[in-house]
Amino acid sequence: MYSSFEQLQPGFFVWYQMIMALLSPKLSALQAASMSLRRCFSAAGLALFASAACMAGQTPPDPPAAIQPSELFTHVIAQQKKSEIELEQFERVQRIESRKPGGDTATVETRVFRLFPNGTGLNKLPFPPDGKTSDSTAYRAELEKLEKYLAWIVQDGSSQRDAYAKAERRRKERFDLIESTHQAFDFTFEGKEMRGSRQLLRYAMVPRKDYRPTSRMTTLFTKVRGTLWIDEQTSQLAKVEGEVTDDVSLAIFLAKVNKGSHFMQERYEIAPGVWEPSFEQYDFDGRRFFSSFSIHERTFYTDYKRVGPPRESLPLVRAELGSLSTQKNQ
Repeated sequence: MYSSFEQLQPGFFVWYQMIMALLSPKLSALQAASMSLRRCFSAAGLALFASAACMAGQTPPDPPAAIQPSELFTHVIAQQKKSEIELEQFERVQRIESRKPGGDTATVETRVFRLFPNGTGLNKLPFPPDGKTSDSTAYRAELEKLEKYLAWIVQDGSSQRDAYAKAERRRKERFDLIESTHQAFDFTFEGKEMRGSRQLLRYAMVPRKDYRPTSRMTTLFTKVRGTLWIDEQTSQLAKVEGEVTDDVSLAIFLAKVNKGSHFMQERYEIAPGVWEPSFEQYDFDGRRFFSSFSIHERTFYTDYKRVGPPRESLPLVRAELGSLSTQKNQ
């Protein structure tokens, strides 16, 4: 089971999770680095999205100049928060393509998961390579775990209230981090681009020289620059590309992310007024203790479907379990 803020948009508890994963003796170096650093760059990407959102809807200056946060920031950030909360009621399919360090660029490992919201987080169900879930013991086992959790969380007890309160605290921490980013960057309008039938506003973004991080998490903002694209019609966040401009040391220098590491994310409207990720890519290198690692991943999100809160999704899961049992017995 995964926390909603680790999987709905991977990881805004950047430093704590990164350090714990990188130093955990129970995880291999590559697994730890992949999990924690992917969260790190997703955090940076979404934060960059949020910090640029205040630019959307403005008439670009002529000639382009650095733009400071505006009164539109509160409105657009509210839109972003609304979309992310709504995402907690959508399931989707996640396809991860990983290229191993030093391997052939054409050789990739592919993993496919069904991400299903459970009210306080996500369950991650592994899709079998052939797509036949009725024949997959692992898929059925995870679906049964999901059913049990949904049946538990819909009850009205102190444990359930505590679980929801914990999820709400994580959401607040994440939103506070997003809102803090408008202090961290300067923006320069670079032009307009078409993406299909949509017109996007493109902005370059660099850390403000006078910005002083207020926490270990916000320190990351001083070492990232990027480009953002805002949908002009809706003021929604459409795309971000970012690059690490200096080595990022972690865990008292026991681990680091190398300068030049790169990430990007694209977002589309998956339901009226709801914009969510469709594609992410991470290419970064670093060191953990005395070993180097290199991670190259592409992640696709497809088949978004609203399943609603637990009281609505529980019957759907139970119906699927019944269907799997029927198929197995035939």
